[in-house]
Amino acid sequence: MIGKDLPPAGSARMTGRKRVAVAAVTVVLDEQSRRRLSITARAARAPARDVLRAKIVLAAADGLSNTRIAADLQIGVDTVRKWRNRFAVSGLAGLSDSKRSGRPRRHGPEVRVAVVAVATSAPPLPEATWSHRRIAQRLADTGISPSQVGRILADCDLRPYRVRGWLTRKDDPMFWIRAQDVCDLYLHPPAGAVVLSIDEKTAIAARSRKHPGRAVAPGQPARQEFEYVRHGTVSIVAALDVCTGQVLTEPIARNDSATFQQFLTMLDTSIDPAKQIHVVLDNGSSHVAKATRAWLAAHPRWHVHWTPVHASWLNQVEMYFSALARRVIRHGDFRSRDDLTNKIETYVIEKNTTAKPYRWTYDGTPLKAA
Repeated sequence: MIGKDLPPAGSARMTGRKRVAVAAVTVVLDEQSRRRLSITARAARAPARDVLRAKIVLAAADGLSNTRIAADLQIGVDTVRKWRNRFAVSGLAGLSDSKRSGRPRRHGPEVRVAVVAVATSAPPLPEATWSHRRIAQRLADTGISPSQVGRILADCDLRPYRVRGWLTRKDDPMFWIRAQDVCDLYLHPPAGAVVLSIDEKTAIAARSRKHPGRAVAPGQPARQEFEYVRHGTVSIVAALDVCTGQVLTEPIARNDSATFQQFLTMLDTSIDPAKQIHVVLDNGSSHVAKATRAWLAAHPRWHVHWTPVHASWLNQVEMYFSALARRVIRHGDFRSRDDLTNKIETYVIEKNTTAKPYRWTYDGTPLKAA
């Protein structure tokens, strides 16, 4: 918003022999604009020019004069006046740099279209992605350079050298039905029943570093040696009690149906026979095998709630595995497979003493991005 109120100590100009104060425009911020500018002004990684402009506008909105803002930020009054006026006229959009004319384009729209067409087509075998240099070589008859290709693609927000993983999920009519069933089990567990979330974590590498690391120091993170020695891998199967947050893990030599049935049998014998058991399982091969389904059919107190295909993230035990990886595995040092197994078991035992159930809020309805 623009006004003609004089600032407390505004700038001045000479008119004849008199010094006349120049009125500074008044800046008024709504809550959303102030919040965005405050975040930018405090951001450690934002461009310096954006931080400076945000500070200018925030100070102007607080009623400070151009002279005072210039002194506080150690910049010129003209700089303050420029960005104050541009914000007053154009809002947040006015804080961006205006496009400069520059020299005339060397290549017309036909070449630009050709660059985009090549970048969005399949590269020649055996290459899997395009580079600016390869695109320039393909269009050598136009005389375009790799740097010019890069500028054209940047204007179109195209990055042919980048590839992002993507899953083409089949349209499964049971997807949301299964998702809602699992979420309803978490949100409304049956009274008097045991609710378990079971899955395996396989191929956990037991690695020891060749040299000791360095402890964290002021201004410097802890350092870990890059080179390591492999001592094999460990696999575990885990059962999370959804209602208590406690976990039972067992090391396994093979991830197959027979091993999984042994784990289920151990759980079945250790749980009160009078209680019903509800278990959340994903579609892993050891879970959907005929022998496993036969075991479940022979134990009617076990009620399976299957997660949808490609939706193991609905299995709560995956959150426990994530915490285990962050706290123990990722930066751990293990001299042997047994050392890794012992440290995992120690973590599980200590965690169980203070375990709390996960606070589940998702209800299984389609997400906005789905």
